[in-house]
Amino acid sequence: MEVHPLVRVVLALGAAIAPFAAKAFAAEPTPRSLGALIFSDASLSASGAMSCATCHDPAHAHAQANALPVQAGGANLDVPGFRTVPSLRYLNLRLPFFFTKDGTPTGGLNRGGSADDLIEQAKRPFLAPHEMANGDAASLIDKLSRAPYADQFRRVFGDGIFGDVATAFLAVLYSVSEFELDAPELHAFDSKFDWFLAGRAMLSPQELRGFALFNRPDKGNCAGCHSSTRQADGAPPLFTDYTYDNLGVPRNAEIPANADPAYFDLGLCEARAEFADRRHLCGQFKVPTLRNVATRQAFFHNGHFHTLQEALHFYVERDTNPERFYPLDASGQPDKFNDLPVDLRGNVNTTEVPYDRARGQSPRLSDAEIDDVAAFLNTLTDGYDPLTDTADPARNLAPKN
Repeated sequence: MEVHPLVRVVLALGAAIAPFAAKAFAAEPTPRSLGALIFSDASLSASGAMSCATCHDPAHAHAQANALPVQAGGANLDVPGFRTVPSLRYLNLRLPFFFTKDGTPTGGLNRGGSADDLIEQAKRPFLAPHEMANGDAASLIDKLSRAPYADQFRRVFGDGIFGDVATAFLAVLYSVSEFELDAPELHAFDSKFDWFLAGRAMLSPQELRGFALFNRPDKGNCAGCHSSTRQADGAPPLFTDYTYDNLGVPRNAEIPANADPAYFDLGLCEARAEFADRRHLCGQFKVPTLRNVATRQAFFHNGHFHTLQEALHFYVERDTNPERFYPLDASGQPDKFNDLPVDLRGNVNTTEVPYDRARGQSPRLSDAEIDDVAAFLNTLTDGYDPLTDTADPARNLAPKN
């Protein structure tokens, strides 16, 4: 069929201006979009092989993808860390650290509460020797100035941004914090439990039993710290009360730092200089959200346990059957709370349910009840598919470019 000459002209003009139109109408970069790029950019590390996403793997609910107790970073990826990697999902509430009226430590970020906000939290991984290991902010900004998206960074923060290291570093931290606050995949609220709360799915009989045991103050008492009710604004629960607790988790010999018998990770009391004389805080670590907990392969701050079942058995049998978890001392008795100096072992929580039992007593939960609680905790995994009754935290991730 003969094409009219005018049509040919229109088509030719369209083809000629298409690249310019696409550029004109492309989404303008924002701190959030830059934060997403920075989060996944391994070239910003001393090794050239580690980004935020390396340890906070999006496909594993923005937590570690393996069962190692600590990850290794540094210029040659051979410098071990000190703690397991926490998930970055559901850091929704902007709650700086504080003490409640009764003296309960609350809020803050990181396992030891060392950061008050996401900007402060984002700083250490870029500089820490066992992480991305940039010697200083200037090294990081130099790498960023040569990144493929450096021009986008200039468009957002100004043409001269890379000439001011301190301001550029703050812009990096702010961008990452905006990504962590706003990216939908970091607070999807699309688990089976969320479907249940919305009246769109039913929990199985076993999951319902587990939910009841989770909440019962005389059984699991999990909700005592991992709040399971809606938030004040009606939003779904985050399964944390933002406080800290000392569980007396067994020492993990797989952590290289623990090869030194004088080394102890004391958590909260080491997080801030002003806490140095508050020895009752030693051994406390932040109560994490339990959302996506069933996807973890290393539990607690030191990764001593590797399955959800092991962690749950420890909760309820730590005091009734301590020989299952702690080495025996010279007298043949379990060396309880052996990841704390002897003079600080009295800080461990031994009063609240289910830690209020004595050796030889029955645990608060039976094996069958532990299975029920585990079934419920599996309903907190993101990416629920009602057709298959399965969940995958990677299911709704944005496709990579």
